[in-house]
Amino acid sequence: MNREPGIFRIVEQLQQFGEDIRLKDLRYHSKRVLVSKEFTFDAAHHLHAYEGKCKNLHGHTYKVIFGISGTPNEVGITVDFGDIKECWKAEIEPYLDHRYLNETLPPMNTTAENMVVWLFEKMETALSSRESHVQQNMRTEFVRLFETPTSYAEVRREWMYHE
Repeated sequence: MNREPGIFRIVEQLQQFGEDIRLKDLRYHSKRVLVSKEFTFDAAHHLHAYEGKCKNLHGHTYKVIFGISGTPNEVGITVDFGDIKECWKAEIEPYLDHRYLNETLPPMNTTAENMVVWLFEKMETALSSRESHVQQNMRTEFVRLFETPTSYAEVRREWMYHE
């Protein structure tokens, strides 16, 4: 079998689970790995006690990136991207997408700095409520919330728990 890098070839036979590779081979390591997933949502808000354009009602297309870490399961998957999406869809997005954030979030000024901490807390809660995630020691490592394409706020695990 030719495995030289840079050599183009057509695969002649797909690797078969149970024949060419065994269950014990699927997890290459048991190191902690970070997986990231991003989402977007559209929402309106305004800021209190602020003198500037953002004191008026306005909207953004936000982008949020979650960094989730854990140890790979027996088949080598740390965090299934679909699981992160499920957490987002069920536990977080309903409060945000096409919403007036001043109404749907807890009492706070709806700054990116406040919202990113709320997002971190919500993802941590969602992860801890799923047994498979607890078994793989999954945790939120960071959340980055873009309010515009060039402006974001970020929170990291070490800032949340070690200050």
